[in-house]
Amino acid sequence: MCGRYATTRSSGDLSALFESYDETDGRLGPDHNVAPTDPVPLVRVTAEGHRVLSLGHWGLVPAWSRSPAGAARMINARAETVATSRAYARAFARRRCLVPADGWYEWVRRPGGKQPYFMTPRDGSVLAFAGIWSVWDGPGGALLTCSVVTTAALGDLADVHDRMPLLLPADRWGAWLGSTDRPEGLLVPPSPEWLAGLEIRPVGPAVGDVRNDGPHLVERVAAPLPRARAVEPEEMTLF
Repeated sequence: MCGRYATTRSSGDLSALFESYDETDGRLGPDHNVAPTDPVPLVRVTAEGHRVLSLGHWGLVPAWSRSPAGAARMINARAETVATSRAYARAFARRRCLVPADGWYEWVRRPGGKQPYFMTPRDGSVLAFAGIWSVWDGPGGALLTCSVVTTAALGDLADVHDRMPLLLPADRWGAWLGSTDRPEGLLVPPSPEWLAGLEIRPVGPAVGDVRNDGPHLVERVAAPLPRARAVEPEEMTLF
């Protein structure tokens, strides 16, 4: 999975969809071009057991880090190593979250350049990326951060990139957020039938510039479907 996605639903819509208390204080706005370290919505469970919608930053900063400088390199945690990695294991065991999204972007190299694609539900429903979160206490106060768990791409998505976010159907949200002695069992990708509900939509090149935002970024353009491994714009940070 690359370093760009879209999340545009309001805090009211997300808190209703995920049955969570909204603690974003009106700070959540639509973003069609989320990039590393940007503020993003996430759904987590507090120490008191309450499900809340929070605003964190994309790029995990472990509590033991000396600074948040490396956050842009921590946007994605591989499912194969998330349970054992020094950077991610504690968060995976105790602090899992859902990262709401409309869809995510990938780039495929073509003879004429790099063609971006937007992976999104055909029915317009919300996606929930499997995520993990952490709080880093710094000079400016507590910083809430998160990473998206990624796994090997399946089906037609493998034509776009060899990785994809670990997508959680609605009937798995509670288990991912809940407590378990064997969280590794939660890392199963969705079924091929569920993944068939995703559209691989060619979009315009404007999304390649992080300064661009707006609904035009996810509009379909005339381009062939992908049949090659994806590559990313040079400025993006992977995994």
